[in-house]
Amino acid sequence: MPDSPPPHSEGLLADGLHESVRPGTALLRLTTTHDRQGILDGAWWPRSRHVAAELPGLISALTERLGPVTRIGLDSAAWDDVPTRMTVDDRVVHIDAFSVGDDTALVTRGDQDYFSLLVVPPDTLPEAARAAMAEAVRADNPRQAVQILLDTGTGQAGHTGPA
Repeated sequence: MPDSPPPHSEGLLADGLHESVRPGTALLRLTTTHDRQGILDGAWWPRSRHVAAELPGLISALTERLGPVTRIGLDSAAWDDVPTRMTVDDRVVHIDAFSVGDDTALVTRGDQDYFSLLVVPPDTLPEAARAAMAEAVRADNPRQAVQILLDTGTGQAGHTGPA
């Protein structure tokens, strides 16, 4: 799949579906449209629960597609040792950790534009992960992340933290 064009000058993203796979990092799927009707903007399947190992790849991939990422909100129960900030590609990204159990990551670009990503638990079987990620990027998806994980058989919805 060819690289997507950079963000439009008026701040909108190009229409289309993007996949980014980087050795040693997680799978990321984004759908970007002008109307952003769906609840979720994409999905992320990290390989572990170690924020320091997983976030740099995600932030780099998102920066390529969306522009500079300034903040990421994570469910604190789903991760080991969440820092308050991280420097990635010479940019400081602030990290907010909340005990919400909603299976999402909220990504802020600039001062106010944000994107919501389904976070597929690292130990999810590939078939279930692919199904969950495909559902999350459907433009007309009306379901919350927790429901997508339940419906696709991850067996993890509502409990993304260690067992």
